[in-house]
Amino acid sequence: MEHDAQSPGDDRPVDPGPAGPGAADGPPSAYSGPPVGSGPPATGPQLTDPQARMFAMLAHLSAFSGFVIPFGHILGPLLVWLIKREEHPLVDDQGREALNFQLSMSLYYIVGLILILALIGFLVLPALVAFSVVVAIIGAIRANGGERYRYPLCIRFLK
Repeated sequence: MEHDAQSPGDDRPVDPGPAGPGAADGPPSAYSGPPVGSGPPATGPQLTDPQARMFAMLAHLSAFSGFVIPFGHILGPLLVWLIKREEHPLVDDQGREALNFQLSMSLYYIVGLILILALIGFLVLPALVAFSVVVAIIGAIRANGGERYRYPLCIRFLK
């Protein structure tokens, strides 16, 4: 029969077990993994330069200048893309994507204007504007997170 306790004359070392010496004295730790901060660095969108993320977001949001300035929905993304594309690959990608989307939307607006003659355009144009606003906001949020957002229904004029 084996005893867990060591007898007074026994010189064998005591095995503290997997928890270590004195583990039974305190409450068990909730986290038993490697020390926080050890291991490889995190990967993903967070590692993108904050300035690049800001300008990528601005490329998407600058399209709203079209509500104030004629052709601003094209000029805004175009200016951001032309000025910052050499400095940041994310801005190059997202500026081109925002510009392609706004060019696509211009084409869809022209089709909507033609459809006014068939009385369908009165429904199509507001739907296009609402769609454009929603996806531009989504694109800005994703770009600010460092993601490379792709617009739905976008014709990629610029590769």
